[in-house]
Amino acid sequence: MTLPIRDAGVLEAIRKYIKKRPRFGYRRITIELRKDGWYINFKRVYRIWHDNDLKAPKLKGRRKRGQDGCSENACNKKKPEYIDHVWSYDFVTERLENGRKVRMLNILDEHTRECLTIDVAKRITAQDVIDVLRYLFLIRGEPAYIRSDNGPEFTAKKVKKWLKLMGVKTLFIEPGSPWENGYIESFNSHLRDECLDREIFVGIEELRYV
Repeated sequence: MTLPIRDAGVLEAIRKYIKKRPRFGYRRITIELRKDGWYINFKRVYRIWHDNDLKAPKLKGRRKRGQDGCSENACNKKKPEYIDHVWSYDFVTERLENGRKVRMLNILDEHTRECLTIDVAKRITAQDVIDVLRYLFLIRGEPAYIRSDNGPEFTAKKVKKWLKLMGVKTLFIEPGSPWENGYIESFNSHLRDECLDREIFVGIEELRYV
């Protein structure tokens, strides 16, 4: 297909953004083009996008609508209604350049989709989880609920006891059902695609800085 001369430069710019931001669709890329000084509207980007069969990559393992979440603690059942109503947290594992594994504890406000913290360490224990939450509670206040999977750091007696003492109710999702914790899983996926898989981290301090 031969593109009009005026569209060739736009297509090249769009492809650069797709490579840089693989999960962006044509609307997000239009916004980025405008930031870079392009005077362009959504319709034109959509036309070029459609004519050249450009696509954002599909998420692996995504379930059909209506199948996401079945337990009462799933994110489509117990929905966040206001800021600090429901937080969620989860771990992500990353490898440094030397092959050593490090862990990242990500905590999210589900209502605003704001990432409250990413705590990076070689090892994160149940006590570390409490320490991170304690700091967030001091500067932000306690959420009404906190949603998580059934990892040992989250289901530890000391963590559940401390959260109960702080007046925070736990929402444990069904084992083997990560889609029930969809907000934090989506964040983790974007973090992986747009940052972790695009960089090589020499040391843990570099990962903390990023």
